[in-house]
Amino acid sequence: MTGEETGDSGLLRRHVAFLEALREAGLPVSLAEGLDAVAGVRALGWDDRELVRAAYAATVVKRQTQRAAFDAVFDLYFPRLLGEGAAAPELADEHGIRDSAAALEEFRERLATALEQLDELAANEPQEGESEGDGGGPSLQDLAAEAVGRFGQMPGRAPGRSGWSAYNTLRRVAPGELVAGLLAALAERGRSEEEAQRRAERRVAEFTRLVEADAVRRIAADRDPAEVARITVRPPVDLLDFTSARRADLEEMRRQLYPLSRRLAARLTKEQHARRRGPLDFRRTVRASVSTGGVPLTTHHRPKRPHRSELVVLCDVSGSVASFAQFTLMLVFALREQFSKVRAFTFVDDVHEVTDAFVPGADPGEVLAQLALRAQHAARFGRTDYGRAFARFAEEHADALGPKASLLVLGDARSNYRDLGEGVLAELVASCRSAWWLNPEHPRHWGTGDSAAPVYGAIVPMVECRNLVQLEQFVHDLV
Repeated sequence: MTGEETGDSGLLRRHVAFLEALREAGLPVSLAEGLDAVAGVRALGWDDRELVRAAYAATVVKRQTQRAAFDAVFDLYFPRLLGEGAAAPELADEHGIRDSAAALEEFRERLATALEQLDELAANEPQEGESEGDGGGPSLQDLAAEAVGRFGQMPGRAPGRSGWSAYNTLRRVAPGELVAGLLAALAERGRSEEEAQRRAERRVAEFTRLVEADAVRRIAADRDPAEVARITVRPPVDLLDFTSARRADLEEMRRQLYPLSRRLAARLTKEQHARRRGPLDFRRTVRASVSTGGVPLTTHHRPKRPHRSELVVLCDVSGSVASFAQFTLMLVFALREQFSKVRAFTFVDDVHEVTDAFVPGADPGEVLAQLALRAQHAARFGRTDYGRAFARFAEEHADALGPKASLLVLGDARSNYRDLGEGVLAELVASCRSAWWLNPEHPRHWGTGDSAAPVYGAIVPMVECRNLVQLEQFVHDLV
């Protein structure tokens, strides 16, 4: 924090700005939770930064999926240090040059030593995010800050100002080139080749992450933290769009899928128990009131007949919508006890049934991998063709639908300007009890380019479903 923000008014402004940045990042922080955070920090004091972080997290973070976004915003508004810090080493060499060839080589040697010595510090498997030093030497976090300070500086947009680049830093330091030496050091300590490779790659990845975080910290010190947060902080994984998720995001989504399904199943069970009582039985109520002079003190209700429908899921597995379809399938099958029967079909321009891929107790990662492998069976010519897929489904699997079945179509409705098969889809919808279409695109994109969403939306209700939160809400309403 800057000098003008050290007083109470400055801390209050920083607190309000921090909460606003959290809301913009996707965390629903209420006014009451903000007041609770103030009370918590006041009780713990501002002396320990990690205690301040814990106080804020305990009062404003509601789900584990929100923690990464919270930490990223916290580090921007309450940075670990400003610039190089009060106890920073001298970054320039004897000639006053910060990034000379000799300085770079000396730094790489110290970095290699620090990476190797991490193995000696932990008797057990190091935890992710571990960045200890060797006791008296610098930590990975300190080395990352030094690396950015020495090798990541670049001219700023305004005269006399500097910018900071994680890319330039990593290109100069090239931590990936240290993996070979780190593998040799780990092998000398008795690590297997596979374990040594895994540890080495993880430590280099951790140093890379710390360099990127330090560059962002320095940029935020020179600019508005809110502006930097809007550019650099990704929303919580359950609010992240399926179509824009990276591989690491998809892995985190997969880890969240079954906790989400358990939470949703518990919620559904509780609500079903609450609705178990059927409509009022007027005759029994009046008959029972005879003993109380005609006053109906106790109401009687007819038993509610349980009803569980069959569900047929038809999924577009082409391109970027494949991940969305797979996650939806996984969640539906995790809740298959809520339906009397579930059948799943994938398509690109042909239709392939994948119901047998969902074996009870199977590992979600293996199921997703199997679905991705079997996607090739759903494509004959390789380009999405909704009209042909609907026709093939009607020809080969029309028996899957009936008066007890509900149809769920998953896809972005982008048809490559081919025949839409509206008549076939209308017949399929008419043959089942109910139908929905989940579209992972934002509604503002429906009807643009080759999107046939308005056409299909006139036949079957089309619902926006871009992230895990919307998917959870839809499945809850469906059941």
